[in-house]
Amino acid sequence: MPFYKALNPDTPIGRRTIEKLLTLRQALDGAIPQRTLEETLLLATWNIREFDSGKYGLRTPESYYYIAEIIARFDLVAVQEVREELRALDHLRQILGSNWDCFYTDVTEGTQGNGERMAFLYDNRKISPGGLASQMVMPPMEIRTKKGPVVFEPAKQLVRTPFIMGFKSGWTKFTLTTVHIYYGDSTKDNPMRVEEINKVAQFLRKKSDDPSESTKNLILLGDFNIFSPEDVTMKAIHDAGFIVPEELQDLPSNIARDKFYDQIAFRVRADRFGTTGKAGVFDFFDLVFREDEELLYADDMGPGYLTNTKGAPRTDKEKTRYYRDWRTHQMSDHLPMWVELRIDFSDEYLQRLLEPGEG
Repeated sequence: MPFYKALNPDTPIGRRTIEKLLTLRQALDGAIPQRTLEETLLLATWNIREFDSGKYGLRTPESYYYIAEIIARFDLVAVQEVREELRALDHLRQILGSNWDCFYTDVTEGTQGNGERMAFLYDNRKISPGGLASQMVMPPMEIRTKKGPVVFEPAKQLVRTPFIMGFKSGWTKFTLTTVHIYYGDSTKDNPMRVEEINKVAQFLRKKSDDPSESTKNLILLGDFNIFSPEDVTMKAIHDAGFIVPEELQDLPSNIARDKFYDQIAFRVRADRFGTTGKAGVFDFFDLVFREDEELLYADDMGPGYLTNTKGAPRTDKEKTRYYRDWRTHQMSDHLPMWVELRIDFSDEYLQRLLEPGEG
């Protein structure tokens, strides 16, 4: 990446960053398939925690290199929790370089919207916009009565407005919808969470069934806050005809690896679009900001690491809890989820030309 040249090996932090980037690159080589020009597409979704709210102080320059190194292994990444202030996204794009373009939404107004944006980052050498770019707005509800005119009541919108965008790569046109579904209380089937997922999935199902729509390849991805594949929240996705490929069905994506918050689901033309069978989540905390590196980052964490909000000294256990939370605001509390898609269908196309009536 072009901004490697800004790394200074003569400083302790610069040398540490370079050494960890080398380790990170080696791990990524082993975990994620190599990118291709025409045959496949690497798609990912990543909730980058409060990017960048400054809750624990702004992210360090070091963390941006690690985030960029991970994103650069994919062709297209849906990012959730981009904040209203765009400095973090802008800095990330600088590190990625001019080959990477970005589209992002406005923030959803209101306190529940949390000042968040949705974004798509993509390599413009491989992918181009397909024309469609929209935030999802639920249509009004039509109420019919036996007497009197038809009444339209405004629909309840999602807490954070989903982002819909069309893309093209190789032979393939597809539409992505990225979401950050309401969390609420810590229960597996929070009613509002179920309602939001159902609204999104059914909205997209209707669009897919509409013959006027230009593409039938829909991908729904992002942070659904789903606890388990057996929950009602996941059923809402399946009931709308979306399929989570087998290789993605057993991939918990939170740091503790016990929740299935993030998902990538498909409603596509089977003969023109599909996965290669390769998918995963990438656990970066085995490599950067590790559990055993707490003392290494003591100065970066600032005074909050040493004393609590009342000014009292923290115990060693409290310091460790602080570090564990602080590091998720450097990287994230979600792991990036990815899947490899097949986008070259030349053989199938040529074969169809030989079939009767296809010439």
